[in-house]
Amino acid sequence: MSPSTPATTSAASPSAPGFLRRRGPLDVLLGEVDRALQVLSNNANASRAYPAGAEVGDEPLTAQEKRHAAGLMRVNHVGEICAQALYRGQAVACAEPTARALLREAAAEEVDHLAWCARRLEELGSHVSLFNPLWYAGSFTLGLMAGRAGVPRNLGFMAETERQVEAHLDSHLKVLPAQDQRSRNVVEQMKQDEINHRVSAERAGATPLPLPVRGAMRALSRVMTTTAYWI
Repeated sequence: MSPSTPATTSAASPSAPGFLRRRGPLDVLLGEVDRALQVLSNNANASRAYPAGAEVGDEPLTAQEKRHAAGLMRVNHVGEICAQALYRGQAVACAEPTARALLREAAAEEVDHLAWCARRLEELGSHVSLFNPLWYAGSFTLGLMAGRAGVPRNLGFMAETERQVEAHLDSHLKVLPAQDQRSRNVVEQMKQDEINHRVSAERAGATPLPLPVRGAMRALSRVMTTTAYWI
């Protein structure tokens, strides 16, 4: 090679422009579809230990008590399906990075609840709701709408959701069979996590939702819980 001939290399010059592919709407859509399939496959893995605890044995339950406990835990499982979809939808539509990160963090913790409820249902010899795909799709759509309402209302929707879930879980603790300590431990931990999510949303600037919106949320929740208890 002559001194005047420039050397060629296979590596691009550090100063040469590169080709960076930006994530587009289709990437986001495919990512959310993949996430939905993971959630609905009933194979979610918890990142934290199962609250029921290996040291807590299954106390004898009558057939009726088992059915009742399973119905309540199925409702709780549907609630986590909805929370997962809701927060994912809110995060997709949220343009503010800090609020979006808060929503995604809450959604990640809800995966633990999802796995715990599914495991308890299996222990009780029962099944998850057959309508889970419907609950997920509806909640994701609702989350997209909430995310378009601005950050204060978006976080307000999260705070109100958690407030209603707290009350719902508290009511379950009152009616679960007294000797079903395993289910109680799961519900207690879920309730504490929901309180933490609500407080985080409020501290981040959540705005209280109008009374009609809160009422509509409660009405939709009643439809979901009544149906999920049986199916």
